[in-house]
Amino acid sequence: MSRHVAIVTDSTAYLPPRTMERHGITAVPLTVVVGGQALDEGTEISTRSLAQALQKRRPVTTSRPSPEVFARHYREVAESGATGIVSLHLSAELSGTYDAAVVAAREAPVPVRVVDTGMVAMALGFCALAAAEAAETGSTMDEAVTAAEKRAGGTAAYFYVDTLDYLRRGGRIGAAQALLGSALAVKPLLQLEGGRIGPLEKVRTASKAIARLEEIAADRAGGAQVDIAVHHLSAPDRASALADRLRARVPGLAELHVSEVGAVIGAHTGPGLLGVVVSPR
Repeated sequence: MSRHVAIVTDSTAYLPPRTMERHGITAVPLTVVVGGQALDEGTEISTRSLAQALQKRRPVTTSRPSPEVFARHYREVAESGATGIVSLHLSAELSGTYDAAVVAAREAPVPVRVVDTGMVAMALGFCALAAAEAAETGSTMDEAVTAAEKRAGGTAAYFYVDTLDYLRRGGRIGAAQALLGSALAVKPLLQLEGGRIGPLEKVRTASKAIARLEEIAADRAGGAQVDIAVHHLSAPDRASALADRLRARVPGLAELHVSEVGAVIGAHTGPGLLGVVVSPR
């Protein structure tokens, strides 16, 4: 990584640990509160523990990092030799994480550019990777930001959930509330649009919804060179099978990541989530 520009993101990027280490990317953890106990995503709560808490209907909420937490990470990155930081975060429509980063950036020991990517999960992760790759070639902060924003502009994220109940509870579904009236009879497909989670299509069965998710993702990829991420929560077999089918259907596939989402996104989607991120290079 460039010694001049460092990349910071947050724990909802769900980048593989080896990838973060290889590119020198720092992830600031969001917090999951389970039954009144605050736990850092990625280190203090597993997705299995989260799924069990949701299934038992224990109170689960999420919280942004405080400005103080961001400030500590910015200091540590600066002390490691960075003379500038690009800080890329999940959509400000979904979380106050961006706002906390902006507050901390004002007092950072080196210049910090905070970016609301409008993304989440590996849609955010691909943006962080684009910025890191630019920094590795000696790019300036502005050039790294441009690389991330260009990647965000072409990236699409689609989601299947078994139920909208968890999104409703967390107040994260926005326009998807229009689907609630028939939620019991419908398996909803959602998309990330304008930084918000909104309705895409309504499908009658889980198998048809997952088949449609595959079709939408393959159509979005077209013949371009793309990276794809398949996310899930407590649905590893479904995710693996979907990834295999996409691998066969997408001729321009460069990299394909399969991973379970962390506790923050899982808290708002519930077990059974399948997500596909399509990101042109």
